[in-house]
Amino acid sequence: MGAGASIPEGTPTKEEFLASASALVAANPENRCVKYLLEVAEKNLFTEEQWYGLYKCAKTGIENPDSGLGCYAMAPTDYEVYAEFFDRVCNDYHKNPEGTKKHVTSWAVAEGIDLDMAKLGITEPLSMRVRVGRNLTNFPLPGMMTETDRITFEKTMLAAFAKLIEMPEYGGSVFSLTPNENWGKVFEGETNPNLITPEKYDELVKAHVMFKDMAADPFLASAGIAGDWPCGRGCYQSGDGGFIIWFGEEDQLRIMCMGKGYNLMDVFGRLEKALAIVEGIEGIAFATSEKYGYVTSCPSNLGTGMRASVHVKIPNLVKDGDEHGFSANAVAVAKPLGLSVRGTGGEHTPIGEDGTCDISPSNRLFITEGEIVSKLYEGIKNLLAAEATAAAPAAEAAPVEAAPVEAAPVEAAPEEPVAAA
Repeated sequence: MGAGASIPEGTPTKEEFLASASALVAANPENRCVKYLLEVAEKNLFTEEQWYGLYKCAKTGIENPDSGLGCYAMAPTDYEVYAEFFDRVCNDYHKNPEGTKKHVTSWAVAEGIDLDMAKLGITEPLSMRVRVGRNLTNFPLPGMMTETDRITFEKTMLAAFAKLIEMPEYGGSVFSLTPNENWGKVFEGETNPNLITPEKYDELVKAHVMFKDMAADPFLASAGIAGDWPCGRGCYQSGDGGFIIWFGEEDQLRIMCMGKGYNLMDVFGRLEKALAIVEGIEGIAFATSEKYGYVTSCPSNLGTGMRASVHVKIPNLVKDGDEHGFSANAVAVAKPLGLSVRGTGGEHTPIGEDGTCDISPSNRLFITEGEIVSKLYEGIKNLLAAEATAAAPAAEAAPVEAAPVEAAPVEAAPEEPVAAA
């Protein structure tokens, strides 16, 4: 039945629901949810119970009319149950107008690319990060999870975390926010073995190890994804700090590797291995779709569910950059490869004062994992070449100062503290 369930009292009727969508469509043409919801309604495909399920998927797009997508899946099977709706949304967003593409999963890197950025002339270690979203087959997606679902899911994941902790290359700890009172209601007589204090949580948030309460995000709140906070929320972090698994966020799992270095395979290969370890635990199977690859709550992340990024210093190329992190020069080089150029703090944040940008592939669906990291490498190669070209005129134009006859001794400036890598 997908996201369908018994219909709670007070839920809008199908007619009321569609009337809300009709009232929004003219003023919000970019809202794909509203547009395609009305198209599907004309076909009379779903039962009353299924319409309630579709209402849950589309609710955030009605309540937030400025949405670009405006919908979230509520169950791993929703992309099949509500294919008439989600196919339209996905084909539009992921540029599949004929609807003929099918996602393929492959971690194989393009032949001839070894991902070693030192060979591109990089002399300082770069900040590298790769993450994926994953959900399990035997639970609803976060928007439809009850408090009991969230806590049961957390306990299910403890076996995977225990496996990682016993491995020397991972080790680490689990940090949970689920209160003992709520844990005990689900698992009678038990207390949460990984519960942390509010002070520890604040520390982890400031260190960018843990995520914040999602209630402030109106899209996630409308979709039900932010519900039951803080139950079923927390993270696992490896001993070296370079591998983190969030649980209870927009997707049930956000699994990420990060580090400083020269070779993208350091983080890419580690993530691939860790995913195999996690899914190798009995009772843990990642939800997939035959058409769309790995299932995610938001249609924008379907397929690989992956975002890979590197911070690269290209000061001459991005001299035209604005306060929102937009540089037409950098975009002209990156866009043909399907790459995004952003500020170091993410979308709409400024480029670093030293010209450091966040470079990442834009696509998630109808592209393999190996193609994503290969395009990232090729993009960095092209950006560095463009940076060298942009730097040449500046070097030629720079005035050459004559050396003084007798230079006064210069007192060394005090060293600034250096942040840990």
